[in-house]
Amino acid sequence: MSDIKLSICIATFKRGDFIAETLQCVCDQLQPGVEIVVLDGASPDNTEAVVSEFACNWPQLRYYRETANSGIDADYDKVVSYAEGEYVWLMTDDDLLVKGAVPRVLKLLETENPDLLVVDSEVRDRTMDQLLQCRRFEFDGMRTYGETDCDQLLADGGDVLSFIGGTIIRRSEWLARDRTSYYGTLFVHVGVILQKPIKKAILLGESLIQIRFGNAMWSARGFEIWMFKWPQLIWGFPGYSDAAKAKVTPREPWRMVRKLLGFRANGSYGRHEYKSHFSDRTVGAWRLVLLVFAFFPGHIANLTAMTLLLLSRHGRYRAACFALAWNSRFSNAISRFFARRSYRIHPA
Repeated sequence: MSDIKLSICIATFKRGDFIAETLQCVCDQLQPGVEIVVLDGASPDNTEAVVSEFACNWPQLRYYRETANSGIDADYDKVVSYAEGEYVWLMTDDDLLVKGAVPRVLKLLETENPDLLVVDSEVRDRTMDQLLQCRRFEFDGMRTYGETDCDQLLADGGDVLSFIGGTIIRRSEWLARDRTSYYGTLFVHVGVILQKPIKKAILLGESLIQIRFGNAMWSARGFEIWMFKWPQLIWGFPGYSDAAKAKVTPREPWRMVRKLLGFRANGSYGRHEYKSHFSDRTVGAWRLVLLVFAFFPGHIANLTAMTLLLLSRHGRYRAACFALAWNSRFSNAISRFFARRSYRIHPA
């Protein structure tokens, strides 16, 4: 049997500019019983050179390079298969661990023996200089769930699960479940976790990761992902109540004016998206609203969204929305002025 307790698994692609910082923060916390496994999905940049240098200096790091890119879901599944630990931490390739994160996780794995542990994260801007959101869970401390608590687990943790980097799961549990059915969803870990009950799951309301917000490879596909792929995945799971699913995402979030305004403001929704997603879809009278936002001037949408966010004093994602609107191609001097009034957001 392997004496490795935890494998920190990273699936990466074209992250030569960021992965060194990620690996350094993880390597600084390595201790006996912990390894790092990196799977490179055939990156065309300098990712191989960067990771190989770390592998030479840190024997606990193993690096695998694919000859072709298989997609994020298949790559995470592959990197888990290469791991040797009792648990795998599905870490991202551009985010950072906070100091003491690995010892904290190891202690929980030893004392609680969960099948699944999901840890909280703080959200920062792309430079990591500005804190945008100090937490994502709506609670402090630790919550434990059994096989009969599926609905509550989904309601409490579903939204946070959209970020793969906080997921630590028993490797044998991962390998025993269906993964290939969720290839192409972009959220294979969610499929693995929610497809059937887990004996013991823990949600930890303690931020152990710093997310580099707005740097995701899929940012250009944001409208498709958050308006269609994510809700279709969540609402497709049997055995969960509609109320629990609705806590994570509406079934059709594209029917919400504030969502359309936000995506138009950050440049993710326009005529191309309307044609791709709605030209052949039955949407009834809502088609007029979809058309209005598709043709609505982006600069005005950006300024409107910034103004509404400035007037709002609450909202879990208020700061993150500011960052998206700031980095939009539609941002202008006036909208950036409003952003500076509330947050010291740096442009990407």
